Amino acid sequence: MTAQIFSELILASASQSRRTMLTNAGIPCSFEAADIDETAVKDRMIRDHAAPEKISEQLAIDKALTISPNHPGKVVLGADQLLVCEGQIFDKPRDKAEAAAHLKFFRGKRHILYTSYALIRDREILWRETVQPSLVMRNFSEDFLADYLQKSGDKILGSVGCYLLEDLGPQLFSEINGDYFAILGLPLLNVMENLRKLNILKI
Repeated sequence: MTAQIFSELILASASQSRRTMLTNAGIPCSFEAADIDETAVKDRMIRDHAAPEKISEQLAIDKALTISPNHPGKVVLGADQLLVCEGQIFDKPRDKAEAAAHLKFFRGKRHILYTSYALIRDREILWRETVQPSLVMRNFSEDFLADYLQKSGDKILGSVGCYLLEDLGPQLFSEINGDYFAILGLPLLNVMENLRKLNILKI
């Protein structure tokens, strides 16, 4: 069944994972990647000692606000995700070598994914929310890591944690707590519930 939506939803993201989630859930939407300087926003907020959830949420808001003027009267969904391990914020790896270094740092430790989204219409914030799944990577061997990186390929470079739970990612973990969809990059059930509360989505 395809969802009935009163105002077309616009996803302000280039994330294939988020696009796939919305499409598979039967939510009609279009996609427009937001062009913002995420590094500048993070650096400024880190200097101001902002909490990770505030940084993630602000990035989600900024993405939606950037796209909103292009779509008057329509709801724009912005989303972002930060990974924090032992107090350190991690960005997506630039290459396989950096992915390996990140995974070695995460190995045997718990990390938190601050996953935020914002719903905006005509530059008005209708809803904002951040959820915090936590994951523990098992203490895997160097041989496993090399095999994982070889089999996973460059697609893990699009993940802040260098893993894809819908692929080989589960092999990395000993414990996962929190919403599966939020780990993928968008707390889908929460998003749909709030689209219904706002009378944007009817299904």
